[in-house]
Amino acid sequence: MKARIPAGMGGGPQNMQSMMRQAQKMQEQMEQKQAELEAREYEIAAGGGMVKVKINGKKEIVALDIQPDIVDPDDIETLADVLTAAFNEAVKKVEEVTAEEMGKITSGLSLPGMF
Repeated sequence: MKARIPAGMGGGPQNMQSMMRQAQKMQEQMEQKQAELEAREYEIAAGGGMVKVKINGKKEIVALDIQPDIVDPDDIETLADVLTAAFNEAVKKVEEVTAEEMGKITSGLSLPGMF
C-alpha cells in the first residue's frame, strides 16, 4: 500500500522552488528587521526615575543618567541595586520587542533560540 501525500505537500520541483523563495524572502525581511531593531534605542527608568539607562537593540548601553540624590557614599548597595534593576529591565525590553517584531515576520513559526 502506498502512502498518499496531502495536496500541496508534494516534493515537486515547483513546490520546492516556491518554498525556497519564501524562505529567502523571510530571511531578507528578518535581516532588515534585525538591523532596524539594533539601531533602535530604549530608555528605562528605575528607582523612581533616579536612574535612567538608554540601551540600543544590540543591548549596548548608550547613556546612563544618575541623579545626585541617589548617590550616598554610606549606602552604595542601594545605588547598585537600582542600577542592576535598570540594566535588567532595559535588556528585557529589548528582548521583548525583538521577539514581538520577529514573530510578526515568522507568522508564529517556532524558531527557538533565534532571538
